Amino acid sequence: MRKLFLFFSVILSVLASYGAGNVDWSYKLIGDNTQDPSLEITARIERGFHLYAFDNPAMGANPLVMTFEVEGCKLVGKPTPNKAYSKEYNDIFGVEEHFWSGSVTFVQKLKATAPTFTAKVEIQGQVCNDGSCVQVFGSHKFEGKSPVAAKEDPKDKGKEKESENVEAQQDEAAQTTEEKAEEVAEMVDSLQSSNGGLVPGVNLSDADTSDWWANVEAEFKVFEENPEQQSRSLWYIFIAGFLGGLIALVTPCVWPMIPMTVSFFLKQNKTRKKSIAAAVTYGVSIIVIYVLLGLLVTVIFGASALNELATSAGFNIAFFLLLVLFAISFMGGFEITLPSSWSNKMDSKVDSTTGYLSIFFMAFTLALVSFSCTGPIIGTLLVEAAATSNFISPAVGMAGFSIALALPFTLFAIFPTILKSVPKSGGWMNTVKVVLGFLELALALKFLSVADLAYGWRILDREVFISLWIVIFGLLGVYLLGKITFPHDSKLEKISVPRFMLACISLAFAVYMIPGLWGAPLKSISAFAPPVSTQDFNLYDGSVHASSSDYEEGMRMARDLRKPVMIDFSGYGCVNCRKMEAAVWTNPEVKSIIENDYVLITLMVDDKKPLPSPIKVTEKDGTERTLRTYGDKWSYLERTKFGANAQPYYVLVDNNGKPIAKPYSYDENVTKYLQFLRSGLERYKSLNK
Repeated sequence: MRKLFLFFSVILSVLASYGAGNVDWSYKLIGDNTQDPSLEITARIERGFHLYAFDNPAMGANPLVMTFEVEGCKLVGKPTPNKAYSKEYNDIFGVEEHFWSGSVTFVQKLKATAPTFTAKVEIQGQVCNDGSCVQVFGSHKFEGKSPVAAKEDPKDKGKEKESENVEAQQDEAAQTTEEKAEEVAEMVDSLQSSNGGLVPGVNLSDADTSDWWANVEAEFKVFEENPEQQSRSLWYIFIAGFLGGLIALVTPCVWPMIPMTVSFFLKQNKTRKKSIAAAVTYGVSIIVIYVLLGLLVTVIFGASALNELATSAGFNIAFFLLLVLFAISFMGGFEITLPSSWSNKMDSKVDSTTGYLSIFFMAFTLALVSFSCTGPIIGTLLVEAAATSNFISPAVGMAGFSIALALPFTLFAIFPTILKSVPKSGGWMNTVKVVLGFLELALALKFLSVADLAYGWRILDREVFISLWIVIFGLLGVYLLGKITFPHDSKLEKISVPRFMLACISLAFAVYMIPGLWGAPLKSISAFAPPVSTQDFNLYDGSVHASSSDYEEGMRMARDLRKPVMIDFSGYGCVNCRKMEAAVWTNPEVKSIIENDYVLITLMVDDKKPLPSPIKVTEKDGTERTLRTYGDKWSYLERTKFGANAQPYYVLVDNNGKPIAKPYSYDENVTKYLQFLRSGLERYKSLNK
């Protein structure tokens, strides 16, 4: 078991290298000063992301499109990738998607027709990972020279029209995508009809809408977490750590050490003053050791890397296996301990040193000996602290944990008579350990669920997850009633009142989850259970419908109704957008607030419907682009106004297009989403008093 534990430790450290990313484009002109040059375009795709192919099926992610404008040359054929794409079935949209990972190079052949030539390429596509989808763009202008212009080959005349423009060659696939996307957008079309057949506008310079397109990134800073909010977050981590320390106290690894250690201090020191000083030193040493552990974790990984690690599919699989391992150990299957040489070495340090240094090594020995009980608690706490993305959160969590752990040693040394009233070690401690095993097993399923959603295994759909939790908490209640026993349990003569009450709570919680098998929201576990979209049998109908699919028209509607606006940047091929709609928007409170208090504008950034006329725009970096579809327009709005480029992305604005809350991205936490909606309403009302 020791080797197995070390194996999982190595896995966790290796997985820290996983992170998010995007696409880097590079361009190269091959064969300059020849009659047959070619353009080489390379996409370097970050680990975990997929770049979708030219012919990616309709209903899937947005396909790659390369549009060329040439002078002094002609296009020959279409861009050819240097490797075949991968295929993977997307069971949410029911299509087999085509994509590249890693890097891929495209070669576009040219035929020079003049001594000098230029070729400008505009690239648009989509990359997705396990957490979000991002629109990607590229643009570059090639300039080259050629010998005497080549004479046209009569055989090429029949091909000239075919190879005139890559965009034309891709029209058929785009048209198919558009036709099938319209099926998905049927709801939006019907909404437009109900609003009087409103047709989205494209005039970005309209005086009535100019403010609506102004950049508002600076205004978002008003909603950044202030010191008071950060303080509350750190207090949450501290309290969670303190509660974890209290739980660790009543485990068999720590509780028996309290009277033994305090008695040692009282006997070693002839005066009560020295005994108290020794106990205080012992407690402070415990705090220092665990706080240093929290700081070490932050220094090694960094707060942001910890947050990325906490959302990594690989990490979640490893942590699931580790928690199952601890759960089996807690239930008495086997004993997990650190190498005995470590604790023996600490014991020798205690014997070879004197004074306060000896007491410090005693505290270190306690940390090592109690690892089999405290390890799962510490690990879970560090993951929770990592999710806050605050640099000092792990250290704050460890401070709370260690203070709770060290407190009794100091208090009992100051008031030794209290030791007589402390419950003796016995079978009740093993009961605590087994209960922790049940809880670790339930928590492990949460981590497996994250990996299951990431890889699309569909082995842990919502009803399966809820069924397992019903069984786990049902069996926990039966165990507390004494109907099930484990290897190290003592014979139960009678059931105490606290144990009976805990059994009732566990059984009641299991009964509470039963309606979830038919689609009930189960708000109390929505942060743990998979989204409703994974449930095969669902009797619950609570979907939310957009008020408009056009930005300007939706803003006018909100101004007339005197309501704030919720902008939903979404996409037909955005899996996580569907997850949010199914898991969060179906919540009755969320649905009520969106439909009654906001004007919801849903903008599909992969909408292939062409604009009445193309629009020339300039990006922040000076790159010129042409907006040809409504999807281009909404994607441009998201980038230029809000400085974002991911979906799903939710923004709350007032009737002048100014933000009234911090933007919200993919996070299936109903409580956080409700707070997001309510904060926007409160600010809108305060601005319009």
